[in-house]
Amino acid sequence: MTQSTDVTALDLGIPARDALPDETQRYFAKCDEKLGMVPNVLQAYSHRPAQLDAFSRYYNELMFGESGLSSLEREMIAVVVSSINHCFYCLTAHGAAVRQYSENPQLGEMLVMNFRAAPLDQRQRAMLDFAALLTEAPDRIDEADRQALRDAGFSDRDIWDIANVTGFYNMTNRVAAATEMQPNPEYHSQCR
Repeated sequence: MTQSTDVTALDLGIPARDALPDETQRYFAKCDEKLGMVPNVLQAYSHRPAQLDAFSRYYNELMFGESGLSSLEREMIAVVVSSINHCFYCLTAHGAAVRQYSENPQLGEMLVMNFRAAPLDQRQRAMLDFAALLTEAPDRIDEADRQALRDAGFSDRDIWDIANVTGFYNMTNRVAAATEMQPNPEYHSQCR
């Protein structure tokens, strides 16, 4: 039995929740409890439990694990990368997260439209400039770009995290675009 809602343009055979492995059912229940929904990206991955597990573990580590980057900064990277890639799913989901973490709906909208118009401090500007360059022209990254991040107060471990968050969202944007993944409707009204 598959879900009746269109999560993607592909017929993936997404299993009904009660047909998922017990661990996945518990994870989805936790999503319902914390978010009030199961993000469609997780539902899409649920047709391949091993991929869902790998995706979820990496996402949770990147976005909530130990880092010199704040949760807001990581979400800001997600939005800027997704803006460059025109990823409707991630702009909607992570734009809501920026609005939540910053408590500033205007900042969330500026990052979605054009991060260069946003009132950012030097640290944020350097981080997002680097993420944009890594998204648009990864072959042009050189030592001067890494040094600009150091000059803005980032450690080499922070630079590693910026690169990994940027790379992750470039990957997820492409999967979302290829499958026409739809964001959960709830994201549109959150933190406005």
